[in-house]
Amino acid sequence: MRYFIIAYVTSPFSLLARFMATSPPVTFVRRPERWDQPMDASMGDSEVAWLRSRQPFASLDTSAFPKTTPLDGILRNDCRLMRCEPGEIVVREGDYGSSAFLVIAGSVRVFVSQLAPELLGRRDVHKLSWSDAIRAWWSQSKHAESRSLPQVTVGDNATIGTVDDRPAMFLQDCPAVMRDHETVTLGPGELFGEVAAMYRTPRAATVVVDEEATLIEIRWQGLRLLRRDKTFALQLEQHYRQKWLRQHLREIPLLRYLPEDSMDRVAAATELNSYGRIEWNADFRKTQKLSAKEQIESEPVVASEGSFPSSLIIIRSGFARTSRIHGSGHQTTAYLGTGHLFGLSEVARACLQGEDDSTVALQQTLRAVGFVDTLHIPIEVVAQDVIPHVRRSELPSDVWNFNGAHGGNRGDRRKEAREASQSKPNVAITNDVTILTGNRSDHTGQLEFLVENRLINGVEAMVIDLHRCTRCDDCVKACASTHDGNPRFVRDGLVHDRLQFVQACMHCADPVCMIGCPTGAIHRHAATGVIQIEEPICVGCGVCAASCPYQNIRMTPISDRQGRPYRDKKSGLPIMKATKCDLCQSQSSGPACVSACPHDAITRINLTESEPLQYWLEKR
Repeated sequence: MRYFIIAYVTSPFSLLARFMATSPPVTFVRRPERWDQPMDASMGDSEVAWLRSRQPFASLDTSAFPKTTPLDGILRNDCRLMRCEPGEIVVREGDYGSSAFLVIAGSVRVFVSQLAPELLGRRDVHKLSWSDAIRAWWSQSKHAESRSLPQVTVGDNATIGTVDDRPAMFLQDCPAVMRDHETVTLGPGELFGEVAAMYRTPRAATVVVDEEATLIEIRWQGLRLLRRDKTFALQLEQHYRQKWLRQHLREIPLLRYLPEDSMDRVAAATELNSYGRIEWNADFRKTQKLSAKEQIESEPVVASEGSFPSSLIIIRSGFARTSRIHGSGHQTTAYLGTGHLFGLSEVARACLQGEDDSTVALQQTLRAVGFVDTLHIPIEVVAQDVIPHVRRSELPSDVWNFNGAHGGNRGDRRKEAREASQSKPNVAITNDVTILTGNRSDHTGQLEFLVENRLINGVEAMVIDLHRCTRCDDCVKACASTHDGNPRFVRDGLVHDRLQFVQACMHCADPVCMIGCPTGAIHRHAATGVIQIEEPICVGCGVCAASCPYQNIRMTPISDRQGRPYRDKKSGLPIMKATKCDLCQSQSSGPACVSACPHDAITRINLTESEPLQYWLEKR
């Protein structure tokens, strides 16, 4: 016994020694922090002190910020000072951005009316006639990625320059353009671009520097941290509510006919929420390595299955997954995108029947896929100001399939609710769309595959039916002959069952590739929605290629028609351009890859909804 007690007392030390002797060597490293990479490396103590003396930072309550994220730290790491020259284009209408701008000195002009594309260095794509297409094919250069001089130089309406070693784009004859368009002047202390940065929406207007100005660019992470100051947060929210909220609510079909007084009450009560990381592409490759269960459980929960539906949820931007508890895990039932509703059936039943128990509990869980921005309308406001103005046909059919809507006792309604939830097919009711997810395990697997790989972001995804494809590569050859001898995709990509999702630009609903382009060269065409690259103003920085989570943008050196490489006059380095699928906008026949397939094995399809893919598969 004595020996046992001695051994017990000394055993922790002996065990530690034995562990250190037998375990492999350990390398200790410092965990990376978000502020290891400041937005502006030149931002020092003097610049921060100067900003603290300017509005609105001078009036911010420093005690509202925790020690881990102090106000000085936000200004030092999440902000960038910019000196801007007259005529410089700061943001362009339609572009996506992840930062807001505060005018510190000078002034900028916001264009109320839309500027012509050529003023921003862009061009409208004109479809070639058949004769022009044949002539272009016959006279194409034998050198890949060859360009004529006008194709790589900026036109007369815009010019590329540098300001303090950063690329900048300028509006030519700026005073004349401003005279011909309605503009609004913003001066010191005024903020712009915050709505697009906070809520992942396209820029609403083009902003050009009027007179030499000093701006501070605030990336969205810092903007969210600055909202810790209640006054600053209230100003941001009031601006959104005054300028945009009612417009966004009116875009929802369920709410489009609300009387003005009802809409006023709905807008006043609506809560604004965001879930996940807006720059989701940075974490995408990491989450891809997780198992399906781990990936679902890592997604932020917006609303939980089994809980009371306290609000009607509107997806305002981003994507969300609906799932049900299945065994020890979760089964994906659908995915929702911009404008879709969640919880409508349960909220409507609760409003019409006055239920407050499990018969109207949420039947599914809603999770953010990467990033999602939501609007929440409280259930009592829905009952008072929405349901009375909604036609019966606009509500899900299962709302009326209970005796509670026409009488009956409470026990019967509970029984019918349980039976309905067990027997009805998995249906996600959205705006004017019903996503039929079915009960088949193959379709459930397909849904989970699309969500886990973020393919639900694709508006024009290239899909190949491998049962029909003979690997003849006619699609690749047709693409190459249409694009200077260099195809804009490779016949490779993720495979699920009989489908291959090819590595070609999907012209995403949430185009993270557009964030950070210094000249706006990559943008969404206003009429067609195609994401295209204006080569004359592409500076070859590679930001878009690095941001694309699907690796569908490539940087390519270009040459003239004789094969002589273009080189920069100053550095002598090769001129690089970003290249990607442009959906063959200039071709009358549409995408060459689809037209050239002899076996009807290829389609370009919208994956933001599940119906188009299901319809295409049913025709196979």
